[in-house]
Amino acid sequence: MGLHTGERCGVCVEPAQPDRGLCFWLGDTEVPATCDYIVDTTRATVIGRDGVTVSTTEHLLSALFAMGVCNAEIRVTGPEIPALDGSAGEFAAAIEATGLLEQRVARQTLEPDGPRIIERGDRMIMAFPAPAFRVRFVADFAPPIGTQYLDLTVDPQQYRREIAGARTFAYLHEVEALRSQGLARGGTLDNALVFAPDGPMQALRWPDEAVRHKILDLIGDLALLGAWPQCEVVAIKSGHELHASLTRALRTAARVPTGS
Repeated sequence: MGLHTGERCGVCVEPAQPDRGLCFWLGDTEVPATCDYIVDTTRATVIGRDGVTVSTTEHLLSALFAMGVCNAEIRVTGPEIPALDGSAGEFAAAIEATGLLEQRVARQTLEPDGPRIIERGDRMIMAFPAPAFRVRFVADFAPPIGTQYLDLTVDPQQYRREIAGARTFAYLHEVEALRSQGLARGGTLDNALVFAPDGPMQALRWPDEAVRHKILDLIGDLALLGAWPQCEVVAIKSGHELHASLTRALRTAARVPTGS
């Protein structure tokens, strides 16, 4: 079931040829997983083409990207990627269990040719050239979540252990407002972490699960670069819209991708 639409949906991921990249199939419509096809970033990343869209791509793309899947055909049924438990844990576990098909073409990388800084009021995201993909994220939410910070280098092992299982979340008082906007219609306590005024309604997987999920989303949105980001990303209170802006900025002002 889709988190936002509440409709039945499914996804099948198949190997693709070298240098194909990640590509969605929505029926007969092919939508490359790049920022050129982003159509909405309201509480989720939606990509589409010719009027056909798929919502909430970030959790699946996060797992594929961080776990080392470079080329795949992603066949989607329904309007959204399945929510599962609200994290990328099941996707990452399936990738780990299936294993990767090694290809003789090296993964493409993309390194910014200098700092990139994007600001929206008190929210900011920055990228700097670096030898590895590293994320520093500051999340600042109203109580009971509060301010959380996490810094990690992204690789399959770190991702699987520290990020993949972090669930999407919302405040209890937000739920009805979200549903009135056509969002969170499939949200339940089984696929989203909900915070009441006095604390979370379910057991936390980590004390800082919220910021871990923000990093999960960021990685999924950066997958729309179409290449591995060889940079350090510093995010302060950022979300899908800022992530998309950074992805576009990096795609248009970066060193030519090379094999890594």
